[in-house]
Amino acid sequence: MRKYFLSFCCIVCLSLFASAQHDGHNHDGHDHSGHDHSQHQHGDHSGHNHSHDGHDHSGHDHSNHDHGAHAGHAHAADQGHGHHGTKNGCGVETHHEFKPGEAAFHHISDQNIYSIGPFSLPLPCFLYAPEKGWDVFSSGKFYADSHGTGEKAYNKYVLFEGSVRRVQDASFPDGAVELGHHAVFGKKLKDAKGKDKEFAFVCYNGQQYQCDSKSTADAGMFGGGITSFYDFSMTKNVVSMILVFLFLAWVFLSMAKSYKARRGMAPKGITNFMEPIFIFIQDEVAKPFLGHKWMTYLPFLQCIFFFILGLNLFGQVPFLGGSNVTGNLAFTAVLAIAAFLVTNLSGNAHYWGHTLWMPGVPAILKILVITPVEILGLFIKPITLMLRLFANITAGHMVIAIFVGLIFVFGQSGANPGAAYGTAVGSTILTLFMMAIELLVAFIQAFVFTILTASYIGAAVEEAHH
Repeated sequence: MRKYFLSFCCIVCLSLFASAQHDGHNHDGHDHSGHDHSQHQHGDHSGHNHSHDGHDHSGHDHSNHDHGAHAGHAHAADQGHGHHGTKNGCGVETHHEFKPGEAAFHHISDQNIYSIGPFSLPLPCFLYAPEKGWDVFSSGKFYADSHGTGEKAYNKYVLFEGSVRRVQDASFPDGAVELGHHAVFGKKLKDAKGKDKEFAFVCYNGQQYQCDSKSTADAGMFGGGITSFYDFSMTKNVVSMILVFLFLAWVFLSMAKSYKARRGMAPKGITNFMEPIFIFIQDEVAKPFLGHKWMTYLPFLQCIFFFILGLNLFGQVPFLGGSNVTGNLAFTAVLAIAAFLVTNLSGNAHYWGHTLWMPGVPAILKILVITPVEILGLFIKPITLMLRLFANITAGHMVIAIFVGLIFVFGQSGANPGAAYGTAVGSTILTLFMMAIELLVAFIQAFVFTILTASYIGAAVEEAHH
């Protein structure tokens, strides 16, 4: 059991570091300005003009009012009559038509806050700018709304759609700065390659300040890259991994204690539930693919299976934030790299001989075809492991989010209640069906990742047959 626990800790630590530096989904090219803000609690609107029904409220201080009803009315009216939406203090429109696809991308993304329904739980931020040093504080200083966009700035950092951004202009004030609602917004500009890309801007005292992109250690592969700051903050995915790790650690340690206390007796409780799953992975995965060496790699395979399964199931519980850890490329990449290293570091002479210089094949074919393909295959295997898990889990989360979003599309964000209620019935049925499918996928994808890893390791440690 100690081997299981140590292997489990190593995988978790690597995953936590990768997820802290990579969102997994880059939304710089997405426009999320079409979200329904009818449930927001608005802050200080003393500078806004809420002139409905002929009444001018521009001189009133609405900082203590709940604008849920006003927002629902105003935004629905804007959409129903073809208006583009409201403007912030810099004259930029910040509310447009609701788009379910873009909203789905937003809800499956990793964020610097942990959202549970309308509630946002702040998380620790660990930010480093070379010319300034470290900033360590809670993301609660941003006063984020339910869509993860902050209404305050702190030390030139702001929160835009759940991700920390840094204001580029050195003249922007340090410390806590009141911005107000819709003051942080996205605007599409041309990037260095001439492509349209959404950049975050801050409206402060009637002036627009551009922000850096998200800090992601992906060398630009997914549209990000290290900018003027480094973000090592805890995110929703990191918190989810820690929670699942602690739960599984408690389960494993409880089982070990139970086995010692009930030696020679039938298992009971959580041990009775988990033992068949352990035996299944042992007898149907490890032994068939690894032969007499199955005991050496069983802890690694068990940890991969249970960690993936635990995160898959945790992400399906709606009231726990709907985390999408296994649908994050950073996390799946760490698991794939771990499988790649274990496979190739375990490879024997027979394995490397067939990979680099396959016997019985003409030399010209080895040089031109066989060896390049075999070497390429070493890297294709972990890449397929990474993409398969990522794509299957992400697709399920997105479909569910889109089904829910159809309620707002057909209901025109509250302007057509009848259509919204009718769509809600169909969307609920489809969502429940998809959640049932996702429950099955959670087990299947954990099993597929584990059995493929076992097959790769088995091929690497297999002895030559003469």
